[in-house]
Amino acid sequence: MPLHPKAAALLEQLARSGAPPLHTLPPEVARRAFDALFGRLNAARSGEGADLTKRDLTIPGPKRDIPLRLYSPQAPGPHPVLVYFHGGGFVLGTLDMYDSLCATLAREASCAVISVDYALAPEHPFPEPVEEAYAATSWIQTNGGELGLDPSRVAVGGDSAGGNLAAVVCLLNRDRGGPDLCGQLLIYPATDLSGQPFPSKKEYLHGYFLEREDLIWFQRNYLPNLEDARNPLASPLLAENLAGLPPAMVMTAEFDPLRDEGEAYADRLRETGTPVQSRRYEGMIHGFVSMGDVFPEAREALKEIGRWLRDAFAGKTGT
Repeated sequence: MPLHPKAAALLEQLARSGAPPLHTLPPEVARRAFDALFGRLNAARSGEGADLTKRDLTIPGPKRDIPLRLYSPQAPGPHPVLVYFHGGGFVLGTLDMYDSLCATLAREASCAVISVDYALAPEHPFPEPVEEAYAATSWIQTNGGELGLDPSRVAVGGDSAGGNLAAVVCLLNRDRGGPDLCGQLLIYPATDLSGQPFPSKKEYLHGYFLEREDLIWFQRNYLPNLEDARNPLASPLLAENLAGLPPAMVMTAEFDPLRDEGEAYADRLRETGTPVQSRRYEGMIHGFVSMGDVFPEAREALKEIGRWLRDAFAGKTGT
């Protein structure tokens, strides 16, 4: 399919805006710029409503307290829970930026959602975000009952860099003997930071929202030791063994440099017998799921995710 007309119009608008590229800015300035851009694209609204409560809390982490935001249905619990890790290249992103998305996921899946404000690079480089993501998930599996959650029905998910963290948490949970997770929701995940020459990284590295120079900038901030790019906790696609992992939903966008590595990860999971539901959204660009005010396809994707999560919590996910 051709690039979606609304995506083409958005990319043209961004090109004409004159805003400096993220990779030319110091991280703290890039965060403010990304926050402003995200707000324009998403018209962020409060996630609270008559059917949903919202609560901020902190839990102990490996090196610092980890902020969380809990979205809970008003209906009586205990509720299944999705532990969500936001995108932003391991450098950008906040709980507030993902407020509306996480609330929508809670409503569509009839579950609780915990959004994790994991530590960001370069102040906290690899593997600190990984260990915080794992620590938050483990804490919820152990202590979720105190929050009205069902610790036996926990899934993890995220988009882009957050999808990377969700996949890696599943590997760590398996290898460290944690309780079973119900599923892993991977939205255009970054699964390979080692630089393999996937066709989508050649075709869509310029002019499709996620730029080549931005990817390099993210990686250099996250992986000051470039040899870590081949560590499976940074590049889960390179893990020798992907058996024994929870069912997965892998969602990709056609005009996204990360498309092929996400789909390659889905294929490798299938090879192990892991149930995988995958979907490529034709005509879409990286980040589209968070742009519900721009793309009707984002609303469709969120409904699809909600259906899959309800099945995952009920143990009904299939191949």
